[in-house]
Amino acid sequence: MIVSNPAFISHQKTGMAASSMRSLSSDNSKYLQAFHLFLERSTEHQCMQDFIEKQFPDIISGIGHGKTSLNVLGIGSGAGEIDLQLLSHIQRKYPGVRVNYDVVEPSSEQISSYKERVAKKSDLDHVNFTWHNKTSAEFECEWNDRKEQKKYDFIHMIQMLYYVKDVSATVKFFQKCMAPNGKLLIIIVSGSSGWDTLWKKHSHHLAVCDMNLLVTSWDMKQILDAQGAKYEHLNLPSFMDISECFIQGNRNGELLMDFLTEVCDFCKTASPEMVAAILEDLKLPGCSQKRDGKILFNNNLAAIVVDP
Repeated sequence: MIVSNPAFISHQKTGMAASSMRSLSSDNSKYLQAFHLFLERSTEHQCMQDFIEKQFPDIISGIGHGKTSLNVLGIGSGAGEIDLQLLSHIQRKYPGVRVNYDVVEPSSEQISSYKERVAKKSDLDHVNFTWHNKTSAEFECEWNDRKEQKKYDFIHMIQMLYYVKDVSATVKFFQKCMAPNGKLLIIIVSGSSGWDTLWKKHSHHLAVCDMNLLVTSWDMKQILDAQGAKYEHLNLPSFMDISECFIQGNRNGELLMDFLTEVCDFCKTASPEMVAAILEDLKLPGCSQKRDGKILFNNNLAAIVVDP
């Protein structure tokens, strides 16, 4: 349920039109600055590393028994940093097995970076990459048009479901692409995270992009339960230091606010009332906690492992 905030009603009265704000994703340079700062100020990277090292090997323990080749599909793979880490574990688990790796990524720049990473690795003799420079929806359309019969032993969708229009239909399609012993890995923000609290309250004032920022692990569980799907839900604790957001005029704080709101130059284009309201809510227990003099935003993630 969307909760109204009086400060935002005041914002509308000031004449500051919502259209004066633009999506952070419309400025790739600014987005990358904000994203890299987010990684520096958060434990997301360490959270992902812990998951990959400690839990991922068990997830893939049954996908390749008796097989001489494995089909892997990465959806929204970005520049491939996480993909190649997952692939390394697959290779360790199934040494000598050929891996046919399909990469779906709409950004040609990211695919170029991914290919550069692959070129620098020396242990990929048994891996064949196929690059699909398209969105997941475009990939699905092409797949259906070809009446493709290929099945995948492992599919991953890491932090990408915010970019699809119909989450339920997207997940259902990729479930159909799984081999009998395959696994579908979804990593998404937790329903208990500060993101859920922030966006469910303020999304109607911040929705200047096409991202589906309201989708969380709780939504995924409801979707999968409705389908009668079998899955495992794993919590991945993470936080982000947002202390600088509360220092007026601090450049890093303003970039973090851009990332939190998905609005480019949020502190400059939003009304003072809107900025104050967001900052006030970011201090609340539903979003953050105070520890050692810092304000730590709840950045918890969830890994959902779906069976065929």
